[in-house]
Amino acid sequence: MIIILSPAKKLDYSSNLDPSLKYSIPKFLNESEFLIDNLKKIPIKKISSLMKLSPKLAELNFDRYHSWAKKHTRTNSRQSILSFNGAAYLGLDAKSLNKEDLLYSQEHLRILSGLYGILKPLDLLQEYRLEMGTRLKTSKGKNLYEFWGDKLIKSLQKDIDAKEKILINLASNEYSKAVKLNNLDARVITCNFKDMSKSGEYKTIMTYAKTARGLMTRFIIKNKITNPENLLAFDYKRYFYSKENSSENLLTFLRG
Repeated sequence: MIIILSPAKKLDYSSNLDPSLKYSIPKFLNESEFLIDNLKKIPIKKISSLMKLSPKLAELNFDRYHSWAKKHTRTNSRQSILSFNGAAYLGLDAKSLNKEDLLYSQEHLRILSGLYGILKPLDLLQEYRLEMGTRLKTSKGKNLYEFWGDKLIKSLQKDIDAKEKILINLASNEYSKAVKLNNLDARVITCNFKDMSKSGEYKTIMTYAKTARGLMTRFIIKNKITNPENLLAFDYKRYFYSKENSSENLLTFLRG
């Protein structure tokens, strides 16, 4: 079983890491370097407009692009699962996972990325910001979806073929669209998380949903789940499975 998860805008490059923790090298560094070379040519004001960033954040990412190096080492990078720090990764709480858990995640979790394509959890990552939905025009397409083309689905298919041909989709639409889930030769199961709203109805509240995706990822990793039926037992942070709101390949979890 393979899990896919979106990356995060927020990054953590200041907390201490275990120096003995293993690492791996991203698969698509040639493609990443090509994108970086294109990003380096964009002035700060245009970065701000293209990515809808404040001038300060645009300058920060301009500097990141110019500091990025193709050679990833422990000095200039850190493992991707320990680098992202957004809502999903607060739910995942990778820093509290033990080495056995992290090695399990290396086999079963794939993190999608606008810059790196697909990352394994222990792949080294340098600081960057490039969302998959960014309309970055290059000689290989008018946006990142065209740039990545079939590379991501082919890579993911190889990983799925080596497992049970089951994919658990915990990524946002922006990122899952890049791997063309409808074309995968696998059973694709999407998890949906809803909270009770002020109106008294269950709704998808994005901040909570992102955290819940990370919580489900943690649940799978900690319990070494390989059978989708076992996902129904997910009960972190008071979520519970709702059969009446679910279907065979859409699992809905409610809270509140």
